[in-house]
Amino acid sequence: MPFYEFKENDLIYNRIKAKPQVKFSIYNSQIYYKNLDQSMVNSNTPSGHINLHEINVNRSSGLAYAYLPKGSDQSSFRTVSSTDYSKSTLGDEIIFTYPLTSSIQREYHATGSSRPRLDALRNVLDFYTPNSDYYSYDNGPDNGDKSHQQVNLISIPSIFYGSSIDKGSIVLDFYVTGTLIGRLQDVNKNGELIQTLPTGSEGTGSVAGVALYNEGFLLLTGSWDLSNGAHTIDYGNGVVASSWLYYAAGANDGVTAIDDDGSTSYGLTSRMSASYDIQFNGINYVPTVTMLAHAPAGELNNSDNYTFVQSGSYSSLTGSEAHYLENHKIPIKNIVSSSYNGYNEDFERQTYISKIGVYDDNKNLIAIAKLATPVKKTSKRDLTFKLKLDF
Repeated sequence: MPFYEFKENDLIYNRIKAKPQVKFSIYNSQIYYKNLDQSMVNSNTPSGHINLHEINVNRSSGLAYAYLPKGSDQSSFRTVSSTDYSKSTLGDEIIFTYPLTSSIQREYHATGSSRPRLDALRNVLDFYTPNSDYYSYDNGPDNGDKSHQQVNLISIPSIFYGSSIDKGSIVLDFYVTGTLIGRLQDVNKNGELIQTLPTGSEGTGSVAGVALYNEGFLLLTGSWDLSNGAHTIDYGNGVVASSWLYYAAGANDGVTAIDDDGSTSYGLTSRMSASYDIQFNGINYVPTVTMLAHAPAGELNNSDNYTFVQSGSYSSLTGSEAHYLENHKIPIKNIVSSSYNGYNEDFERQTYISKIGVYDDNKNLIAIAKLATPVKKTSKRDLTFKLKLDF
């Protein structure tokens, strides 16, 4: 088998910028990712979640788990409390359960409530104030002080979007009884979430919050009534008018689902009448390497395939001791076709390349490139194959 070394100009390193589309639908405290109930696809992944390592996918028993023996070095997992660790003895298994899953999360902060996660974003918010004054933590244009005012914080883990969320791609839809009562978009691509629909409704054209694209957070502060007094709903904090402060209620925020047919009323409308869609594009950078594999003229015209030689050309020679010798004058099969009937073209060495193997420095096979259609290689042809590997 011939080996060829890649030269410096045969390897081209690049990076692909992908923009995967993401959509969450939230209804009755149930999250659907890309319009799917993930628990129906993978029995060990809750709906609206992603399995971080795809461990224990659809395994009903004998679930895999991580463990380490308790030793004198005091090593443990973060999920194991110090109390449980102290109760175990040397040699006991310290267990970390799988799967690890992730999903979006909503946090509602009432006026004056404790908000350590929101306070932790203060420096980040102030950093983005050159883009918009609405990022300001304590002196925004809406006269809001995010350390005390009502804030609806939606957290999006980076596993859903990659490096960052694509600016201007966020669309937040708020429905009541199937009717769109509000839509937020970053029309200016500066992080301001502006209400764009329904046209002419209260709040249209107003900024209802900001987006932290690199960090994966949405902060909603719009408190105006989106339904113009037509609906009041218990979003988990009592009966109130619908506003962006209660958007995505039920997204892993402790607001429980209603286990009936929707007839239970909270004020004028059941909580089950409200639903929400979150859509955006992520930005994901994929490193790639392009490899140019050359098949020089006059080379790669022999094959180990047994159909390379004429049939019946193998012969065995035996002597005083039984053994087998290959005939060194085995004729190669002539596969050169002729356009004339009853005429055989002169013999020419040719093969068909169907696979290209990529090896490391120790000649360990690390990748195989398969051609959709084998390419004919003659002694006069000089070929170059372009291989692309994502990692």
